[in-house]
Amino acid sequence: MKPRTLVVGDIHGGLKALKQVMERAAVSKDDTLVFLGDYVDGWSESAQVIQFMIELNETRNCVFVKGNHDVWCEEWLREKEWDKVWGFHGGFLTVKSYESINDAERLEHLNFFERMKMYHIDENNRLFIHAGFTSMHGPMQEFHPSNFNWDRTLWEMALTMDKHIRKDSKLFPKRLLIFDEIYIGHTPTLNYDTTVPMNGCNVWNIDTGAAFWGSLSILDADTKQFWQSDPLPQLYPNEKGRNR
Repeated sequence: MKPRTLVVGDIHGGLKALKQVMERAAVSKDDTLVFLGDYVDGWSESAQVIQFMIELNETRNCVFVKGNHDVWCEEWLREKEWDKVWGFHGGFLTVKSYESINDAERLEHLNFFERMKMYHIDENNRLFIHAGFTSMHGPMQEFHPSNFNWDRTLWEMALTMDKHIRKDSKLFPKRLLIFDEIYIGHTPTLNYDTTVPMNGCNVWNIDTGAAFWGSLSILDADTKQFWQSDPLPQLYPNEKGRNR
C-alpha cells in the first residue's frame, strides 16, 4: 500500500475513539499521521491520550499541531494554576485525568506540549493548522499567533465564497491562494448539521464533533477517503463529556 498522509481531527480526551478509528483506517508504519490539535478536554482520558501519542511517536511518523485546549493544558502543567474558563470548557475533566499521572510523567507531557507545532506545511504545499490565520501573506507573517489556535474567519470565508469567483480574479481571497490545500479542526462540523468532514474552496475541516456527540475522523489527504469512530457518547456511555 502506498504511504498515506492521514489527517486526524480533534480528539478531546477520547482515547477509545482514537484507537478505534486508527484500526478502521488500517494505519501502518509507512503512513504519516498529522494531528490537528485539541487532544484534551472533553472525555475522561485526556492524560492517557497524551501518553498514547508520546508512545505512538516512537513507532510512527507523526506531526502534532497545537490546539487552543492544548495551550490551556500546557499552561496548567507549567504553572500549576488554571483558568476558570478552561475548566468550564473541559479542563475539570483533564485535571481529573492527571490524578494518576506522576510528576515525572507530567514533566514528560509538558515537554511534549512544548514541542508541538503551531502549524505544518508539507512538501505538497498543504497547510495543517488547528484553527486558521488572518494574514494575506500566510501564517509565516501572522501578527497574532494566537489566531493559529482560535481563528474561525478562514473557515467562514472558505464556506461563504462565491463558487463563480475564479482564482485569477482580484476578488478571490489572497489567503486561499497561498496553499494548495488547508486542513483545520477547531470548528465542529456539527455546527453545520453534518457529522462528516467538510470542504469549502481548498479548506478541509476534519473536526467532526468528538468533543460533543459526534465521531472522531481520519481523512486521507490524497484521496479524501475518511474513516470515523463510533459517536463518542457510545464509547463513553457513563460520561457527560461536554455535550450532555
